[in-house]
Amino acid sequence: MSFKVGDFVFVLDDDLSGEIVRISGDTITILTEDEFELNFNSNEVVKQESANTLEQNVFTNASLQHVVSEKETKKRKQVTKKPKERYEPTFEVDLHIHHLTKSSKGMSSHDMLNLQLDTARRQLEFAIHKRIQKMVFIHGVGEGVLKTELEYLLGRYKVKFYEANYQKYGLGATEVYIYQNTKP
Repeated sequence: MSFKVGDFVFVLDDDLSGEIVRISGDTITILTEDEFELNFNSNEVVKQESANTLEQNVFTNASLQHVVSEKETKKRKQVTKKPKERYEPTFEVDLHIHHLTKSSKGMSSHDMLNLQLDTARRQLEFAIHKRIQKMVFIHGVGEGVLKTELEYLLGRYKVKFYEANYQKYGLGATEVYIYQNTKP
């Protein structure tokens, strides 16, 4: 940026401004409003643009139509759900082992099953606590061990469970309906 004596500048990283009174190489001396002369490096100050220059820059860079279109409010697009989708559960818990841990290396089948069941129990209690009415556990098809254990776990809570939507999940998911107004 080129500076000359008489330019008004602002100091970066400080609340100072003033008029340039001397330029000596890379050092600029400014006279502040309080009549102090202070020295700054040329990369520590910024020249104030004149009001006319600012107005010209604003209107030459953008057309009037563009400025008007920014000011107009955009109508929000209303998203409508089909009645069938409104009753779909929104809380899904994927119990596949690769979603629960970075690596199952060194874990026995028993350890993996315990991790999956602990996750299912924690998420179910979270849903009960947050009063979420429907949730889906995605367990996969496999040999059915996780599904059997999950059904045994769900049997200890005041819930109703059944196969989840086949079109969306296939055979590997269980939907849980949590009764909300039950007394402990």
